[in-house]
Amino acid sequence: MHDRAGVAAAGRVVVKIGSSSLTAPGGRLDVDRLRRLVTVIADRRAAGQEVVLVSSGAIAAGIAPLGLPMRPTDLATAQATASVGQGILVARYTEAFAEHGRRVGQVLLTAEDLIRRQHYRNAQRALGRLLALGVVPIVNENDTVATDEIRFGDNDRLAALVAHLVRADALVLLTDVDGLYDGPPSRPGTRRIDEVRGPEELEGVEVTGRGTTIGTGGMVTKLEAASIATSAGVPVVLTAADNAAQALAGERVGTWFAATGRRKSTRRLWLAHAARTSGRLVLDDGAVHAITHGKRSLLAAGIVGVEGDFEPGDPVELATTAGRVMARGIVGHSAVEVRQIQGKTTTQLRDEEGTPHPRAVVHRDDLVIVSRY
Repeated sequence: MHDRAGVAAAGRVVVKIGSSSLTAPGGRLDVDRLRRLVTVIADRRAAGQEVVLVSSGAIAAGIAPLGLPMRPTDLATAQATASVGQGILVARYTEAFAEHGRRVGQVLLTAEDLIRRQHYRNAQRALGRLLALGVVPIVNENDTVATDEIRFGDNDRLAALVAHLVRADALVLLTDVDGLYDGPPSRPGTRRIDEVRGPEELEGVEVTGRGTTIGTGGMVTKLEAASIATSAGVPVVLTAADNAAQALAGERVGTWFAATGRRKSTRRLWLAHAARTSGRLVLDDGAVHAITHGKRSLLAAGIVGVEGDFEPGDPVELATTAGRVMARGIVGHSAVEVRQIQGKTTTQLRDEEGTPHPRAVVHRDDLVIVSRY
């Protein structure tokens, strides 16, 4: 897809809408705004386009019913508020789509679901089947059970990962501003950026703010989401929620981010952009070169330091002795085990363990390079 006009003909699109675009002053869910969005999506679905909706708003929807003065800041209250609000949010979507003869399916995800191989395959299969059945999947982060260690952090990143997961042709990020500006939109003289063809075009762009009292995202997270999606071959349109119909029709609204990379494995994409790592392995120069240029697995012999506390299957950073993170990976041993075997050659481990092929600490299939060294 070379430009935004192609969005109209796209077979599958992911649309993300934030809390601030779905709520009225004071934090209650604005049903009229929700219904307007549903009408746009239903029209696209009637035209033959498959749409996955990533919707924030569960916590926001629960604020008023629980009598809370603002968005909760502690994890337990946020989880409880999400539990109450998610039911309200999906009920409103169900009612609104039913008026257009459409069914919806709720899909709640945590970061865990996009790193564990079986989990993300299950998520991919479920979303694919919902779309095949003509259902509109409504995806949200599972705030009720997500912890600080396993959450995405905001639905912008989640939307980018879902766009890759379902092999969408485009991602549309709907927010409360009509695009990316080269400075604060309220400042006189700033202008909206029409197109971004690569990350170098964002140099000098002044971006501030990380969201409102209702939402957790902001322009920073939307640019991060655009980077994730475009680097994986998915173009992005960023615009105001009121421009949803025009954006999906391929009209010249908002900011267009052209795809800059090729599609890659979902798990590698998650590791590169969204994983919260549990520890760090410090490597000698030989191991760094073997991994970044030789596409090798990380063996115990190349490890000179272990930081953090992790278990097999956890994501970890791989860093140089100077502290530069050059890769991320899923570790095959616990931190205790790695400390016991670090620096030992394969021959030494074979003699000690009595196994002909000692396991790699991080297998090359579970590695993603984030910086060449």
